[in-house]
Amino acid sequence: MRKGVKGAVVTTACVVLLGGAGYGGYNILSAFGSDDVGVFAADPDDPLDADDVQEASSAFFDAWEKGDGYAAAAATNDETAAGPVLDGMAEQASVGDVRITPGKAKGPTVPFTVRATVSANGRSKALTYASELSVVRGRTTGKPLVDWAPSVVHPRLKEGDTLVTGPSEAPAIEAVDRNGKVLTAEKYPSLGPILDQLRERYGASAGGSPSVDLAIRHQAPDTPDTTLLTVSEGKAGTVRTTLSASAQEAAEKAVEQYEESSLVALKPSTGEVLAVANHRSDGFNAAFQGQLAPGSTMKIVTAAMLIEQGVTSADGAAPCPDTAVWQGQTFENITGLTPNENATLSDSFARSCNTAFIKLIDEVEDDTLTRVAEDRFGLGRDDWKTGIVSFDGSVPPSGGPDRAANAIGQGQVQLSPLNVASITATAKTGTFRQPYLVSPEADDRELATARGLAPAVAQQLRRMMRLTATHGSGRAAMAGLGPDIGAKTGSAEVDGQKLPNSWFTGYRGDVAAAAVAQQGGRGGEAAGPMVAAVLRATG
Repeated sequence: MRKGVKGAVVTTACVVLLGGAGYGGYNILSAFGSDDVGVFAADPDDPLDADDVQEASSAFFDAWEKGDGYAAAAATNDETAAGPVLDGMAEQASVGDVRITPGKAKGPTVPFTVRATVSANGRSKALTYASELSVVRGRTTGKPLVDWAPSVVHPRLKEGDTLVTGPSEAPAIEAVDRNGKVLTAEKYPSLGPILDQLRERYGASAGGSPSVDLAIRHQAPDTPDTTLLTVSEGKAGTVRTTLSASAQEAAEKAVEQYEESSLVALKPSTGEVLAVANHRSDGFNAAFQGQLAPGSTMKIVTAAMLIEQGVTSADGAAPCPDTAVWQGQTFENITGLTPNENATLSDSFARSCNTAFIKLIDEVEDDTLTRVAEDRFGLGRDDWKTGIVSFDGSVPPSGGPDRAANAIGQGQVQLSPLNVASITATAKTGTFRQPYLVSPEADDRELATARGLAPAVAQQLRRMMRLTATHGSGRAAMAGLGPDIGAKTGSAEVDGQKLPNSWFTGYRGDVAAAAVAQQGGRGGEAAGPMVAAVLRATG
């Protein structure tokens, strides 16, 4: 393939060439100066060859190794964005002595290893990591250039992030469980982002002193720095959590079974969180912050509303037909569910019959479910103070088809596993106790309150949840867990997914847990065994 060349061309020759029809996909730039020099450039759509990839990556690596960030940026296709990041490697991050070892290119992609030194306050530490870049042609010049992305500089950098070296925002912490056992991200991977939040919130008051770190400062709000390397150690302060190391270990193993899964376990008698685990590629604490339709686990709240409002009772009528129509929208049950026109609320709850709940929703006002969720279960008021960032749930008042869909955990209802575990805890005890991961005594914060359930309502919910766990849709998952148990399954349909999100919540004695496995299918099949494993480990 011809490459772009720069050569001296006499003016008369240029006239002839411009009038010709050749030169394939190459253009002649209109860049003739007084010395009659013309510049030939490749077409931006021309394929790259190995020499192009070598040329672009070498120019980038050479400038980076020399510490000339803006020259390295000039070798990319976005010099404006790349310049401050690359220059900041030396200026703000104190990264020097950079040596880059390219790997074997795979097409336009070049893997490479960075070895460098981070220096601060007279101390130095070696830094080694792997990354990769891709080469593309510039859209105006056709020149091979590095396709810019912050992850080229470091694989954990995202748009808007910066690398900095200096005293940590907060002193290091040593988080311990309820019995004083040290909790580390190495042993409990799900806790990595949570430990970062605990350090940010409690590090300054935990008795420690700052370390000097190379860290990623994130653009996203409420996101603590991500430490990449500690140049000099500080003194760690101790932060006591409510977690149980044994419950956390069981939760970590449980979520490993499904991608994009999350789980929370807590004590209904106190609200103390015993375990929080996530199996996600993005590090997001969906167990506390997720906002997903909870499927039929929402029927715990809806059943409480129906009983409280006198619409029906655990032993009252709740017929389960094949379909139910609400304001022009037809609702169906899960495949294979046999209709039962003589069903009670307990029967329809235990088998998770959607149509039974849809047919009863006409007996209450548009905002009744919202009021019960807020006043009885403490949901949706944005006042939970768990010790880390969390979502309080959302059960907005809705009219039209969404009013019926909300009743079965679809529509506009959004909950996290933390919220669903709390719902179960409230049903178990009749009392709402706001979940928390760090005791409120650590920072004098006030926990949220709610009225909880009338004793008769809570007693009927427990009966229905026990029936679900022993003879209903939760029976297989809860088998062998003993007499003081209850459960509710859920499957939440999501547009664009082949399988619904699998939800399950249950209690055993003084432990309640909830889990979701995105695209896991039916609640009892994926999320159910996850919850049961943690309940079994804490029994």
